[in-house]
Amino acid sequence: MVEQVVLQAERRGQTGTRAARRLRAAARVPAIIYGHGEEPVPVAVNYHDLALELQRHHRLLAVELEGRVEQVLVKDVQYDHLYAKIVHVDLTRVSLDERVKVSVRVELKGVPAGATEGGVLEQVLAAVELECLVTSIPESIRAAVTHLQVGDMLTAGQLELPAGAELLTAPETPVALVSKMAEEEEVVAPAAAPVGGEAAEPEVIKKERAAGEEEGEAEKA
Repeated sequence: MVEQVVLQAERRGQTGTRAARRLRAAARVPAIIYGHGEEPVPVAVNYHDLALELQRHHRLLAVELEGRVEQVLVKDVQYDHLYAKIVHVDLTRVSLDERVKVSVRVELKGVPAGATEGGVLEQVLAAVELECLVTSIPESIRAAVTHLQVGDMLTAGQLELPAGAELLTAPETPVALVSKMAEEEEVVAPAAAPVGGEAAEPEVIKKERAAGEEEGEAEKA
């Protein structure tokens, strides 16, 4: 296991919206530690240190509170309305030999073979649910899609999981597929309708003979 960075935490004396705002203004993040039959403890941690660990996709963290170091798992992270800043984090106590249920994102790698035939790759499932040791939570699951032809599908059961991990997502669940891009049909605009509303019928022009011409032809006959 990669050597952990120990986040320093301090117990929060006050809770509520105003207290949380003061913490954020001081570059601290309100958090709560709970689990393992112990009382929940509201704490605050350094914003920069926490953000860096989350950027590295670390789910298992070490937190020191009042001289005691605990292993905690990031259960939930709340962001502001712009999804730009962390405003709160939930941390649950864990043991290093404990198995946990986690959601792990799926990364698709490569260009599908069907792309040469006009196929388009679509990822329909962003993450899968796993059960694994808390020390073996993968950052992501990478899946090669280079073998997929048009009409082919990659399912959750076909993903390569870390050793000891158990897939909780239904194996038949589609993760990605390659589909044929629909061809655009040529649309022929209908003839413009006259002001009256109905489409105009072709006009048949008849050349009528003058009455005088018909009589003259009769006399010659």
